[in-house]
Amino acid sequence: MIALVEAARAGLLKRQHLGRNVIAGVIVGVVALPLAMAFAIASGLKPEQGLYTAIIGGLAVSLFGGSRVQIAGPTGAFIVILAGVTAEHGVEGLLLATLMAGVILILLGAARLGAVIRFIPNPVVVGFTAGIGVIIWVGQWKDFLGLPTASSGAFHETLLNLLQSLPDLHPVTTALGTLSLLLTLYGPRLPGMARIPGPLIAMSVATALQWSMNFEGVATIDSAFGGIPQGLPTPDIPVISYDRLVSLVPAALTIAMLGAIESLLSAVVADGMAGTRHDPNQELIGQGVANMLTPLFGGFAATGAIARTATSLRNGANSPVAGIVHTLTLLSVLLLLAPLAAAVPLCALAAILFVVAWNMANVGHFIRLIRTAPRSDVIILLITFILTITTDLVVAVNVGVILAMLLFMRRMAAAVEIVSTSDTSPSNAMLPDQTSTLPREVLIFTIEGPFFFAAVEHLERALRETGADPRCMVIRLHQVPFVDITGIQALDDAIHNLEQRGVVVLLSEARSNVLRKLIRGGLLRRHGLRRRHFRQFENAIRTARRAHSTPTAQRSSTDA
Repeated sequence: MIALVEAARAGLLKRQHLGRNVIAGVIVGVVALPLAMAFAIASGLKPEQGLYTAIIGGLAVSLFGGSRVQIAGPTGAFIVILAGVTAEHGVEGLLLATLMAGVILILLGAARLGAVIRFIPNPVVVGFTAGIGVIIWVGQWKDFLGLPTASSGAFHETLLNLLQSLPDLHPVTTALGTLSLLLTLYGPRLPGMARIPGPLIAMSVATALQWSMNFEGVATIDSAFGGIPQGLPTPDIPVISYDRLVSLVPAALTIAMLGAIESLLSAVVADGMAGTRHDPNQELIGQGVANMLTPLFGGFAATGAIARTATSLRNGANSPVAGIVHTLTLLSVLLLLAPLAAAVPLCALAAILFVVAWNMANVGHFIRLIRTAPRSDVIILLITFILTITTDLVVAVNVGVILAMLLFMRRMAAAVEIVSTSDTSPSNAMLPDQTSTLPREVLIFTIEGPFFFAAVEHLERALRETGADPRCMVIRLHQVPFVDITGIQALDDAIHNLEQRGVVVLLSEARSNVLRKLIRGGLLRRHGLRRRHFRQFENAIRTARRAHSTPTAQRSSTDA
């Protein structure tokens, strides 16, 4: 009850706030009704399983999540993954994979990795969400147009089969689907309909027409699934075996990672709209609890839903009460109105998913990124998008993230500079008194930027370009924010080689975190460099002057 406790402490459970949250919860519950059934059908499941997911998952996230205003349930981003898992492992396999994903999410939250997951680059997120939108759009042609069953297989094979089947479309189904699409988009603009969600208008009108006219050949929930049972099922634990657990690990990891990404993105959007601040780790734990509970009732993966959360906020929500009322609204519909859902045409739900797919693809933002983003980011965006469509989401996200990491390391390495200063430089602003000049045969290197494995080449090249060995070399580290073991090893090798040639080497002004790593790496112990060398650059300069006046260079050792 963490979210409720925090809301109570903030005074949001008082009477003056309850009314607006109840209204927002009812509205978002109505919005979630057709979406929950549509997402379930598109994932290869029964429509009532989408309602179970929205009810159980939404309640768990509202109670245990890290955002006071998050609305959770089934989302379009999961359709591609869940449909693939269902096709390969069956419904039981999907339920077990969802339960496993819940455990993974809880572990991620307990390990406090919530902030890290949000660092997935924007081109990767935009690329795979746009790819999912395209797959959902193509996947709904069959129900929207009343086409024969599309062949399973690769995306291009399914698309080709659907194109070849276009002459066999069902005219009435297509007309009813087109009407549903128009009502989804423009229904709220009709007189008196401004407060009613477009998907609900479309589903209600299409259902009323089908129920009254009984069009022949139009697929409905009754003809496809035998209607929707009233009430929640009794809890049932999925069958668990070692072999099934092992085979479902990749699917569980994918569900967990996508759920984490989408829920945290939704929480960030909610923070921007409501002026709140969510706890990313507690949000992951709440999502994990939700995904452990929903499979027990026949539900599947649930996560934070950006559109429904935004709808709730726009209607005045500011506490978990809205999320709780949203689940109670869906439960009431399931208990009281389930028999009426038998006449819902599948083409109406497909029309609703067309709009969901368009919003997911975010075509305007996608094109804007292609036009304005750096070329390397555009390449990552397009690769992720193409791989999402042609292979699967796991490959697309993994490749996109790896490419983004390599690009980041390349940029970081390019930002590192090794600046050298010799005694011939008349403007030596780095000297302590601002007036002296360095002794002859003394060289100063300043490392600017993070010194990690990708930047080691800069130091090696700078040392090669020095020409004749100086009598003393000072390496300034005050502009190094961090160093890794490869950087430490490069410094170790450079100091060893220079000392073998009689060059006195001093390290200066390392930050505390860099100093700790150098000490842990044993660099100071091996080369006799004392800790106080890192304290003040003035001490290094004095030692450099003494080394210049000493006929024989000796290993670094300085007075305090």
